Amino acid sequence: MQDVYLILVVVLFALAITDLVVGVSNDAVNFLNSAIGSKVASRKVIMIIASLGIFIGATFSSGIMEVARKGIFFPDQFLFTEVMIIFLAVMITDIILLDTFNTFGLPTSTTVSIVFEILGAATVVASMKVIGNGDTLDKLAQYINTDSALAIISGIFLSVGVAFTVGMIVQYLSRIIFSFEYYKRLKYVGAIWSGFALAALTYFLLVKGAKGASFISEEQAVWFQEHALTVYITSFIVWSVTLQVIHSFLQFNILRIVVLFGTFALAMAFAGNDLVNFIGVPIAGMESFQAWSASGQEAEEYLMDSLNKPVQTPTYLLLIAGFIMVLTLWFSKKARKVTETQVDLSRQEDGEERFSANIVSRTIVKGAVSVGAATVKVVPNGLLERIEHNFKNLDKIDEKNKPAFDLVRASVNLTVASMLISLATSLKLPLSTTYVSFMVAMGAALADRAWGRESAAYRVAGVLNVILGWFMTALIAFSVSGLLAFLIYYFGLGTVGVLVIIVIFMIYRTFRYYQAIEKKKGLK
Repeated sequence: MQDVYLILVVVLFALAITDLVVGVSNDAVNFLNSAIGSKVASRKVIMIIASLGIFIGATFSSGIMEVARKGIFFPDQFLFTEVMIIFLAVMITDIILLDTFNTFGLPTSTTVSIVFEILGAATVVASMKVIGNGDTLDKLAQYINTDSALAIISGIFLSVGVAFTVGMIVQYLSRIIFSFEYYKRLKYVGAIWSGFALAALTYFLLVKGAKGASFISEEQAVWFQEHALTVYITSFIVWSVTLQVIHSFLQFNILRIVVLFGTFALAMAFAGNDLVNFIGVPIAGMESFQAWSASGQEAEEYLMDSLNKPVQTPTYLLLIAGFIMVLTLWFSKKARKVTETQVDLSRQEDGEERFSANIVSRTIVKGAVSVGAATVKVVPNGLLERIEHNFKNLDKIDEKNKPAFDLVRASVNLTVASMLISLATSLKLPLSTTYVSFMVAMGAALADRAWGRESAAYRVAGVLNVILGWFMTALIAFSVSGLLAFLIYYFGLGTVGVLVIIVIFMIYRTFRYYQAIEKKKGLK
């Protein structure tokens, strides 16, 4: 029997490799869209910087994903066999779900998907246990950590609205400060504004990106938290002075530094924190197998108390995972498609729209126009004229090489997203990096008047489609993972082989479907 479970652990790691590929293909949008959309550098340079961030972040990632161990369910209430069923159902579901989103070019949250998959599988297995023991379903509270699940759900709703609003406000103020001819004002406010942005990114890197790094002790991490304001002010002064010198003597566009540094910071934070979404479950499975093997008990009798203890992820696994993520970033065409969706929805100019307008998006746009018209009436004409002058886009750039948006908006996207994620991390609030990054970009696009009268209904429809997909992620993840857990629990572990074959077939079908779409677009 031990050999059977060893094979299942191997299957978990094989699924994890596939999950890394489909996961990175989706999450790449979080740290690539601002750099690619603004054309801050060649795609090759952007990819190199992002790759460095991913690889360094992966090696800094420490510990196993606690949500896979005890964040959603109480492992000491489950037997080894039951925990393995949960983990297998979760990994199979995650691959199917993320690959489907990638095929259609829609960004979603790997964190939300893995959380609700664990919740769905654990709930079904716990229900089977309760029913099998002759108890009622009100006993589920002994098995499922409902407080944690509710906190994550509330975090989803909160992060979407807050990110959009803050992104919109900061971009509006930034455009007033810089105007679209921002390069003329860089010498006056560029160093101060960029210093503020880079100080925020530096703090984000220390709090979020390097969290768990081997060279940062627990005491140092606590010190950073307690002296956050000192760290920020010091960073602001150092960066502002340095950037002013660079701009004055080298005549270099310092906003490029902000965007490239932000790309590195978000890529590093993604790998350092979201990596555990992909390898946390199989490592938890491996640890469970090792604990059970050493116990000498039957698999159907051994309770998984060991999952309550903290554990460090082996460094070699982190290096392998980081290497796979970097390869995926360079070679995944689906990653490029997901990125294109977000860039298209936030581009400054009109053009061919990816999504069709609907009655909901048109109603929202009409309502927004009415509110805008009413607001304009109460603003003094002199002030209104000064504001309007900053929103006149006078740039004459070759349409073929024109970026989707400029460096001011790109830096706002990265800085605001980093600040919000840092704040939530310091307050221990759950949120999704994808949700925050996407909604900041959409709020900034709205404030920058990228959604004109012709394109607004189409862009709003696209945003609504993406948001609907996010909430569908939670529902589908919970339901499918629960169904697969039921099938494995009811029909036995042999069901896993059938499910793996089904996964391979579905990936093949989505790959063929994706190829057909690309051929129609004339890209192949």
